[in-house]
Amino acid sequence: MIKNFNYQIPELQSMKSYPKNLFYIGNDKLLQTPMVSIVGTRKPNSYTKEFTHKLSSKLSLAGITIVSGAAMGVDAIAHKACQNYQTIAVVANGLDIIYPSVNKNMICEIEKQGLVLSAYKEKQKARNYTFVLRNEIVVALGKVLIVTQADLNSGSLTSVDYALKMGKKVYTLPHRLNESLGTQKLVEKKLIEPIYDIDEFINLLVPKQVKEIQKDEFLLFCETSPLYDEAVYKYSDKVFEYELMGKIEIKNGKIFLI
Repeated sequence: MIKNFNYQIPELQSMKSYPKNLFYIGNDKLLQTPMVSIVGTRKPNSYTKEFTHKLSSKLSLAGITIVSGAAMGVDAIAHKACQNYQTIAVVANGLDIIYPSVNKNMICEIEKQGLVLSAYKEKQKARNYTFVLRNEIVVALGKVLIVTQADLNSGSLTSVDYALKMGKKVYTLPHRLNESLGTQKLVEKKLIEPIYDIDEFINLLVPKQVKEIQKDEFLLFCETSPLYDEAVYKYSDKVFEYELMGKIEIKNGKIFLI
């Protein structure tokens, strides 16, 4: 069900002007958690795919909610890598429309487990100008912005501009020569910083109180009461180990937390 926000979101006060309308589907309590924005190209290379996934997954395991724009490429990877879809998708259309259609399943899962947010009323289709506001909201919500890959003149570089004007730090992945030239140029100018070690980056970023509630990836998976065969396929050794430790039990072909 589409709902209106009846309160202001503090993070959005950093925008040039607060959105006139804000609608959502899902768990708006995620807005009370630490948030990090991840964006980038719609056509990431294999290196970017791998490390965007690792970044998003590890950040979400540390209790951080990932914010992105539900687009193809980096956005989709960042959303999907989150444990139990602990993520916020900001879209450029009315919430009665699923766009892009290729990400329909993902967006529907975020509606169920995460949060989908829009500044546009029902029936509003995505247009060039609606993406501009969408991008500004994505940046404003995150404590920092991570652009994992962007070429020269990429739309993702506009997000960097927003972040710098808001006084936020911007990070990227270190790339090889002639790759992600947009972010490479910004690193050369010392406007953004490369992430050389994901774990060190998270240790600097994550508040101590969040580290204390960091959850086990396998236990998070078990919260959904998965099928035994599915759990063995994904986490073979841990199923038997955790059963012996008394952390899980197997009933009627499913796994449950104890």
